[in-house]
Amino acid sequence: MVPDPRPLPGLIERLSEAFGPQDWWPAETAFEVLVGAVLTQNAAWRNVEQAIARLRARDWLSATAIVNAPGDALRECIRPSGYYNVKARRLLAACETWLELGGEAGLRSMPTPTARAALLAVKGLGPESVDDVLLYGFNRPVFVVDAYTRRIFSRVGVVPADIGYEPLQAAFHAALPPDAARFNEAHALIVAVGKDYCRPRSPRCGRCPLQPACAYGSSDAQRS
Repeated sequence: MVPDPRPLPGLIERLSEAFGPQDWWPAETAFEVLVGAVLTQNAAWRNVEQAIARLRARDWLSATAIVNAPGDALRECIRPSGYYNVKARRLLAACETWLELGGEAGLRSMPTPTARAALLAVKGLGPESVDDVLLYGFNRPVFVVDAYTRRIFSRVGVVPADIGYEPLQAAFHAALPPDAARFNEAHALIVAVGKDYCRPRSPRCGRCPLQPACAYGSSDAQRS
């Protein structure tokens, strides 16, 4: 069931007023977004940047280069991102599919639902990773849902804590104009408040820009 989308634009506007414009995604090409989406799973972005820099230093930031790279050397390149054995397999699978689909040009020629379905068929690429690629790599109006999104808006009280990916995404699609730049900015603002204030443990509710509208942050237990 899709939750009521009406509170969402006002909450995003609060974040915009508090944080100002954001700049995302920190990548140079659509393919680099794909690589980042694979490597950032269970990893801090600074570690992903190290892995991408090591791939770039070897001139391996292309699907063909990664597919042809020696396995041991590839795993060593992406070691900073963690879980490098698993991620090497996932990255290879993503690169093989990328090439089968005709690379960036092939994916750009596809309707968004077709491209999304094709990428979701890759083992190890879930909805969040695929939507990262579509939004940040291909400028498609697909809202990215992550752990920050679920935690923040369930604490505010506008969605249930156990809401699934698709219903929460559908709520944002209903709430905001279908504009990739707007989705990009909204997701970046959500990450900003999630990192600085709405943390999993010891959230900083008192100074959070969403606190006046937040059921969790406005409770007596969270005011101190």
